[in-house]
Amino acid sequence: QVQLVESGGGLVQAGGSLKLSCAASRRTFSNYAMGWFRQAPGKEREFVSGISWSGGSTYYTDSVKGRFTISRDNAKNTVYLQMNSLKPEDTAVYYCAADGIFRRVIVTATTDFGYWGQGTQVTVSS
Repeated sequence: QVQLVESGGGLVQAGGSLKLSCAASRRTFSNYAMGWFRQAPGKEREFVSGISWSGGSTYYTDSVKGRFTISRDNAKNTVYLQMNSLKPEDTAVYYCAADGIFRRVIVTATTDFGYWGQGTQVTVSS
């Protein structure tokens, strides 16, 4: 099966930084958009950031804009999420996902992504 594996989560103080990585195996996602989502306890999984198949377009939910940066390295089949100025409300399990449709630019709905990682916990203390 296709696998997406997140890493880089952990416990940080408010104002700190983390860089999440998502590595794909068994296939390349160089022609597919990818995204990051997060889910806090008792809440719906929400879109955080997305990047087009080429890396030329990025998109962020308003609450993280200016603090988070998404990027991808297609040669390594990996997508990253640099998170700066973290806040306690950023605490959640973070998931990476890959689109299942060829060369879409930006995708934000959870139902549009065909492949998901198992998640990595990010906890921000106040």
